[in-house]
Amino acid sequence: MNEKEMFGEFAMSLSLFQARSRHAVVRKNKRDWMLSVGFILALLFLSAAAPARASVHPVPLDKNTDTAKCLECHGDKAKGKSVHSAIGSGCMSCHEIRVNKEVTRIKLITATPSALCVTCHADKKAADIKGHVHSPAVRDCTTCHDPHTSDNKNQLLKPTSGDAKENLCLSCHKTGLNMPEKGSRHAALDAGCDTCHVTHKTGAERTDENFFHLTKSAPALCLDCHDAKDAALQKAHKNQPFATANCVECHDPHQSKSPKLMASFLHPPFADKSCEMCHADSKDGKVVLTETDTKKLCGTCHDDKPKMIEASKVPHPGAMGECTDCHSPHASRQPGLPKTDSVAICLGCHTDIDDLRKKPVHHEPVFGVGCSTCHTPHGGDNEHLVRVQGNGLCLECHGPDSKPQPVPDQDVMTIFNGKVKLPADYAKKNKLPVLPLRYGFGHPVEGHPVSDVMDPNNVSKVKTKLSCMTCHQPHASLEPGLLLKDQSNNMAFCDTCHKNRLNMNETVSPKN
Repeated sequence: MNEKEMFGEFAMSLSLFQARSRHAVVRKNKRDWMLSVGFILALLFLSAAAPARASVHPVPLDKNTDTAKCLECHGDKAKGKSVHSAIGSGCMSCHEIRVNKEVTRIKLITATPSALCVTCHADKKAADIKGHVHSPAVRDCTTCHDPHTSDNKNQLLKPTSGDAKENLCLSCHKTGLNMPEKGSRHAALDAGCDTCHVTHKTGAERTDENFFHLTKSAPALCLDCHDAKDAALQKAHKNQPFATANCVECHDPHQSKSPKLMASFLHPPFADKSCEMCHADSKDGKVVLTETDTKKLCGTCHDDKPKMIEASKVPHPGAMGECTDCHSPHASRQPGLPKTDSVAICLGCHTDIDDLRKKPVHHEPVFGVGCSTCHTPHGGDNEHLVRVQGNGLCLECHGPDSKPQPVPDQDVMTIFNGKVKLPADYAKKNKLPVLPLRYGFGHPVEGHPVSDVMDPNNVSKVKTKLSCMTCHQPHASLEPGLLLKDQSNNMAFCDTCHKNRLNMNETVSPKN
């Protein structure tokens, strides 16, 4: 039966199902209903069982047809500058022929293209790779590669250089295409993305080299093109030694809204070229500071931070070291000048939280903008260094009175009275859900409380303790909704407190 015939049979059966259903409702004939449902489900099952990705061949073939016969028509699949080595093993190493009566179908020997590719390229299997995997390599190898032949190396569909129409990488990435009027663009982009990147390179360690699939880490990568002994470069860096510095701490490697590929966020003395505020003349090719250590040096301007660290009821051990353990003294791509990025800077120590990355559902601040969105990085007065105790922490973003403040002349907005900076489009981009709360009620359904329920007989006594953390976990989950203990968002979860579905007001105190 071909697809057209199968669809016709399905349509007729659907009509029969609808007619019988109406008849069953009128006469309450359960037996007819069950037969109708069973019949339609059987047809759906047969439809689903049709061969996936199986194309109908224009001419009949014997199921034992060999490669030589295939190449009589498909000879172009074995010609080109870059021919897949599997072609030499024969077409049937990847394809199979299925003959059903007069219809010949050609399909892959596996359910998906990626599953087929990893039978030979096992090192590219995403499930076995530790680290950040290039997303197309997880889903479908043919997004980037031609499985037969190509005019480009590695059988790429397009080259990795050229303009938006020619460059394969620019099919997904828009890097370098929309340079601001007064901005700058890295000339290396014209040489091709593979000048700096290796698409499949990754590793367990969260380094720039692994995360961004670089051929090598900075500054070695940068020094392949830029000579550290060049007089103009030395003058631009105030004759300070920079050959061992991480260039991408200060420069964006692709494009910038500022000249010289400068990063988005600059430390004011660096932006003002007032290097003498922190640096003395270099000695023996090494950086010399105007103070004995970075903590003392930073404290000359940021004297509030040492006082905060010292006075904190809950100290952060990481803040007791050198300031430059976490912060870049010059520039960064993110607010707060994190040395790497605002996520990795914390997870390098907090590996238990980093392990939660494996769960599919993430709370955006944790693995998106950074831990300091919710936690005070230098120390604080609250347990777990949270900025606000109780529901106020969550409602800063998700409450009805949430009002992020834009910052003039900066592409950021602030929350927590200006203490936390986020990208200006953060709320819109992440579609932050704002809860329709009134007087502490209204989530997840109208009339449901979100904070402690008081005893009606004694309003000073808590009857049921309740907060956002009663139902939600703050970092990641296996299920949408970030519900406690990775539970699904259904009535079974509600049964934790509501034991009587006929009377939802009858509750028991939740056990966290």
